Amino acid sequence: MAIMQQIAFDSVQIARFILGGSWIYHGLAPKLITVAPIERAMTATLGLDPDTSLLITRLAGVGEVVFGILLIIFYRQVTLIALNIAMLVALLIFVAVQIPAVLFDAFNPVTTNLALIGLSCVLLQARN
Repeated sequence: MAIMQQIAFDSVQIARFILGGSWIYHGLAPKLITVAPIERAMTATLGLDPDTSLLITRLAGVGEVVFGILLIIFYRQVTLIALNIAMLVALLIFVAVQIPAVLFDAFNPVTTNLALIGLSCVLLQARN
């Protein structure tokens, strides 16, 4: 039984750090360190001027980094995990509506978000 408990603990820790790390990475790399062309394209679909679009992208990056840190620290909070799932679904819908072609790229939000939702379910299941 101790082996199963260790596996369960390890699975939760893996899910915790992949989820939090993913939010941190997606906030830093394509939004704060540099602004990826796809990030510019997504905010441009909102009809904003370039400066406002850049500001929103940067603020989103800060928000994603903060959210990732919160997920790593408070990974046992059902509300935070549920918010994570809701945001991943909302972001997927946003991309599907605004730039549907992205859904067919090699690395796309469908595969990424579904995998992260699956890891969120691991955290939820571990609470039982």
